[in-house]
Amino acid sequence: MKVPAEFDDIRAFYDEETSSTVSEILQQPQIVPILRMLLGDDNAEYFIKNLPKMSTITDFQREVIVVLLTALEYKTCKSVNLYGCGNINPGSGHIFMSNHRDIVLDSAFLNEHLFFKGFDTTQIGIGNNLLIYPWIEKLVRVNKSFIVKRDGGIKEQLLISKQLSRYIRYVVCHNKESVWLAQREGRAKDSDDRTQHSVIKMLDMSSDCASFAESMNSLGILPVAINYEYDPCDYLKAKELQQKRDNPGFKKTPADDLLSMQTGILGMKGRVSFVIAPQLEFSADIDDMPRQDRFTYVAEAVDKAIHANYILYPNNYVAADLLMRENRFAGKYEAKDVQAFERYVSSRVAMVNLPGKDEAFLRDKILHMYANPAINQLRSQLI
Repeated sequence: MKVPAEFDDIRAFYDEETSSTVSEILQQPQIVPILRMLLGDDNAEYFIKNLPKMSTITDFQREVIVVLLTALEYKTCKSVNLYGCGNINPGSGHIFMSNHRDIVLDSAFLNEHLFFKGFDTTQIGIGNNLLIYPWIEKLVRVNKSFIVKRDGGIKEQLLISKQLSRYIRYVVCHNKESVWLAQREGRAKDSDDRTQHSVIKMLDMSSDCASFAESMNSLGILPVAINYEYDPCDYLKAKELQQKRDNPGFKKTPADDLLSMQTGILGMKGRVSFVIAPQLEFSADIDDMPRQDRFTYVAEAVDKAIHANYILYPNNYVAADLLMRENRFAGKYEAKDVQAFERYVSSRVAMVNLPGKDEAFLRDKILHMYANPAINQLRSQLI
């Protein structure tokens, strides 16, 4: 469904824009090698021939995106599973708010498996800092993505946030479509997943509801817990953490983001799980809180739901015990799991290419990445 013209610079593309956009994308020299790598030469040629015939966004997702993601899963994952679809109300729009592990695949795998289970795919919020080339922006917008602008000064950012808030609320409440949003700007490099209060504040900016509780409830927030058995970008995240430690002013380049996207897409992931938690519902009591406390309350509700619903793997439990130097989770793994994970961590540290490489620091950060989901889930059970 369409949206008001005020959103033309950020909105997802419409059906009538599909064919011309796909034809433009195919002209890019990077596309054909990617298709051949994922599909093989013969299938890629068939794909290239038929892509311009796509006439709707649904066609494009069904015939292109789902096919490519299925091929990618086969090459890089042991399994990808989605649970909790019973919490989706098909007649309503939702905000699927998840923790953020992979730049591209968090939302892509979620949508792929929503499609497999017969649900509408979500619109996807993506930062313009990741749209390194014009063709990438066209590709994501024809795949139901809308643009989250990250640039501009303080005054401009306020206007940008208000526009984004209006767009999301219009899509969810008026068009009854769902949206995927990360709980924070950027990935949690240490996997300590916490919702940024600014995300909740942004969502409320466009509200014309009588109360804050009504504002939040109208958005149908579904927390989503994501966990990758192996994060292909773990060594890159550890490297970035050391770079920021050694140089507080360090900032990634577009080339760094591109490398993270490529590594995340093509690297081995093992088992991957998505769990959709029940929709958050807020009582009128929240309106009695000071304004900032309301945002904190909602953010913490998202966090608790995500932490409680992780599907954890042996390496999460091993990492937690290694980090805390205890055997709290010993019943969750075997000795061979410890040995395999120790070898894995050593191999990832070895992949970091950095002057003044601090191996102890890097190892500790990788341990935190895998341990924090288990630690946070334990804490959520004790609250």
